[in-house]
Amino acid sequence: MRKITICLSLALAFVLASFCPAQSAPAKRPMTFDDLMKMKRLGETAVSADGKWLAYAVTTVNLDQNTKTAELWIQSIVGGEPKKLDVAQPGDSGIQFASDGHSVLFLSGREGGQQIWQADFDAATGATANPKKLTAISTEAADALWSPDGNSVLFTSTVYPDCPAITPADAATGDKCNADRDAAAAVSKVKAQIFTHLLYRHWDHFTGEKRSHLFLLTVATGALRDLTPNDPHDVPPFSLEGGGCGCAFAPDSKELAFTENLDPEPAISVSAKIFTLDLTNPAAKPVAISTSLGGNFNPAYSPNGKYIAWRSEARAGYESDQFRLALYDRDAKTASDLIPKFNDWVDEIAWAPNSKMIFYTTGQTGNSPIMIATIDGHPAYVTTEGEFSDLHPLRDGYTIIASRMSVHRPSEVVAVSIVSDIPVSDKLRGITELNGALLAQLDLPKMEDFWFTAKDGTKLQGFIIRPPGFDPAKKYPVKLIIHGGPQGALGDSWSYRWNAELFAANGYVVVMINPRGSTGYGQAIVDGVNGDWGGKPFTDLMTGLDYAEQHYPFIDKTRECALGASYGGFMANWILGHTDRFKCIVSHDGMFNPESAYGTTEELWFNEWEFKGKPWDYYGKPDAENPYRKWSPAMSAKNFKTPTLVIHSQLDYRLDVAEGFQLFTTLQRLKVPSKMLYFPDEGHWVLKPQNSRLWYKTVNDWVDEWTKGRK
Repeated sequence: MRKITICLSLALAFVLASFCPAQSAPAKRPMTFDDLMKMKRLGETAVSADGKWLAYAVTTVNLDQNTKTAELWIQSIVGGEPKKLDVAQPGDSGIQFASDGHSVLFLSGREGGQQIWQADFDAATGATANPKKLTAISTEAADALWSPDGNSVLFTSTVYPDCPAITPADAATGDKCNADRDAAAAVSKVKAQIFTHLLYRHWDHFTGEKRSHLFLLTVATGALRDLTPNDPHDVPPFSLEGGGCGCAFAPDSKELAFTENLDPEPAISVSAKIFTLDLTNPAAKPVAISTSLGGNFNPAYSPNGKYIAWRSEARAGYESDQFRLALYDRDAKTASDLIPKFNDWVDEIAWAPNSKMIFYTTGQTGNSPIMIATIDGHPAYVTTEGEFSDLHPLRDGYTIIASRMSVHRPSEVVAVSIVSDIPVSDKLRGITELNGALLAQLDLPKMEDFWFTAKDGTKLQGFIIRPPGFDPAKKYPVKLIIHGGPQGALGDSWSYRWNAELFAANGYVVVMINPRGSTGYGQAIVDGVNGDWGGKPFTDLMTGLDYAEQHYPFIDKTRECALGASYGGFMANWILGHTDRFKCIVSHDGMFNPESAYGTTEELWFNEWEFKGKPWDYYGKPDAENPYRKWSPAMSAKNFKTPTLVIHSQLDYRLDVAEGFQLFTTLQRLKVPSKMLYFPDEGHWVLKPQNSRLWYKTVNDWVDEWTKGRK
């Protein structure tokens, strides 16, 4: 909305000058950690079938109580004040509108375990009323999905596969078996576990004996049916990109498409397939429709029912192969790559209402734009700047409701026009404004990008953020942020864990570089890190930093610190043994010894792909021919000199805490200035608010100590 001032007339400017004195805008200030925690965090979104209402989750952090609480909100898409959903309580989630426009679906734990609830919805006012519980399964319900006809709800629940299957004819026996097993485990004085298979733990928890299954609820009768009865595999698979149930109803609600990995050893496999299941026949078995050897995820039916689209990888064992856009013709029973010449990853997908186009997001040169692929296979841009997700195409055929974030703004819901002949500035219209008042107070410097030439001639991208209150006559210390993955990217996106603006706020230039292995340049550069962890990616980072030093005279190259987590933590460890250019290093959850990391991680396919085999495949060979030793930071320990902060967490099962302990022990024995921050209650990420506060303070204090001399 345009602002209108009292002093409009230029002709009367001099006359009115004394009556309309210039109003200086309040001075903006650097962001603090408390500001970061005060920001409201947008979660899941849902749009009513008529395109008039937006429902969404907002998470609020209470730093004193060390809690995060999500609440459900609703507002008109065309305008109007947001309000809390009438029937919702704090902690409710999974909001969905019924296709008939008269009810909503959500998940709630208000009576104990999380179950599926339904409430009446008034499409004229946005009011909800008369909540009622639809499920009471002892193992709880998650990932609920309403069928297009509104008669059924699909959901996931984690059950014991060897318990009797839950069926419409007999749900009580199977549910009691699960309830009894859970109760016995809870009261048992013995907490020991016996493992007979790999993937006995994952990310931050032990997997145990239970597996995620798909269930179908008949709304009218409350009947439950396990769609994957006695299946020893997780459905959806734990490796599912983007979360959720990884499934979709056909438009007529008679068929289901879902994702499952049937390989006997999931710890070494990413080969999930797409299956369809005839829901009209209780005796029907799932039918595999995908044929690629790699992962296949996120099936979506076209509105006219002719096609199923999904994200597909070609190579088995490689979790970061290119995600292609697969299109399956249901009549011909054939699948094809819809945009074979497209060389970046297809991330989220959503069908246009006319079934002639698919909208998708993709990481490209620091952004994640929305793009279009027609059924004829022609890609085109919709919008570019920022990172988009959670796509909801409206029935009008030319508007998409989506979430958008940037490096200087957390996620908000926007309306995106797909009309091609209007200016880019007119393509976006804000709908939510969760943090406008707070952001208006903050000095959040703009990010700019730069391109440089790697040693082998490859063109690569970097980003730079100046500190608040920037003075071009001054010299500033540098924080070099290194991304994880290694198949990932830094760019125009907001983070609560590694926030680039907050890193700049206390007087630093932040430099971020996307080296070999980064997404957004095409698959060849993504593959460039495989088997070369400390090779070209390292020289790319150093060359990019050289470029920044040469072209930004305000950088003080004598006061630089390198910071990274996960693969970025590995690279911080590699830097420690291969250059003395940095004043300090921060290594968070980094791999220190690839041989020991192989034996303690859970997703073995990752290590076996990245290091080209298993450790014993190289026994007896020279270290130069053994990737586990060639790219081991531990092998260069004699070169360690740079003061290093080590951060690791007990519940990190992707890179076991032993990696951090080994690094810290080595640094201490070498008498290299070092400190370790250990979290007994965190996993690969530091998520608890007060732990996050300690993390940011410890990291920033460490960098200040070695670049600014502040103990």
